[in-house]
Amino acid sequence: MVEIIAADIGGTNARFARATLDDRGVPTLGTVRKYKVAETPSLQAAWEAFARDDGQPLPKAASIAFATAIGRDVIKLTNSSWVIRPKTLAADLGLDHLKLVNDFEAVAHAVSKLPQDNLELLFGPDEPFPQDGSVTILGPGTGLGVGMIAYDDGIPHVVATEGGHLDFAPLDQLEGKILDYLRDKFLRVSTERIVSGPGLNNIYKAIATINHERVELMNDADLWQAALDNSDPFARTVLDRFCLCYGSVAGDLALAQGPHSVVLAGGLTQRMKDVLLESGFHDRFTAKGRFAGLMGSVPVRLAVHEEIGLFGAAAAFRESHA
Repeated sequence: MVEIIAADIGGTNARFARATLDDRGVPTLGTVRKYKVAETPSLQAAWEAFARDDGQPLPKAASIAFATAIGRDVIKLTNSSWVIRPKTLAADLGLDHLKLVNDFEAVAHAVSKLPQDNLELLFGPDEPFPQDGSVTILGPGTGLGVGMIAYDDGIPHVVATEGGHLDFAPLDQLEGKILDYLRDKFLRVSTERIVSGPGLNNIYKAIATINHERVELMNDADLWQAALDNSDPFARTVLDRFCLCYGSVAGDLALAQGPHSVVLAGGLTQRMKDVLLESGFHDRFTAKGRFAGLMGSVPVRLAVHEEIGLFGAAAAFRESHA
């Protein structure tokens, strides 16, 4: 057994936990501690807060997932002000061994280790992951995370991507108008401007403006709650549109990566599961012209785990520290 610290650093929260890895590299997480990124000046400050709250000497090894691209001399988190310098980070945190991964690279590692019971079938046939081929993994959060597992003779190879930053492609007139509205604000409209936690509010404001609707402006958390519990009919209508866009984007990414299997992940997708099942998500997922039949044969699963980012960050450690 190997003990490390696993960390999952998103745009909103920084999560930490002790993790033990068994001989197969499957993690077991200890107590999870969460810190608001906006209320914490740096990763080192969050690490020190975790060490203080944990109250025990920390292991000298860690695996940290970040909500941005990895592999640069200076890492700026996409949706926060934190700046990370990988070359000095291990020394700054007092570590002998450190693994850094993209957040959905970590989720992909988690999916490769999760038991079948944690991979609930939502749409398509109940087929296993391919022996040879890809599994597309995506999920909205503070941004839109996208990763991939490439299976070669049954052996998983995780590939980090930044697929959430592809251009958004509208499929009907309303989405074309939403795109025009958002171009006035962002110039370039990536998929995560629409398919993400904040994306629901972008759609909400866009449709209200387009239709000249008088609506109550809400923060992201309140809007999601109103949409999910159907306490605001307009918010629920916007969520239905969100599901259509989510399905379109998921199908596009599966086509790009090789349409064998898709896994939706993250806490937000778990919260909206029942809405997804009743929505036009799968119709949009399969609406790929001459490839509609092929897309209908692709299993779409939901990864169910309360701390999938931490679980995946811990799982990723074993790959480079066997």
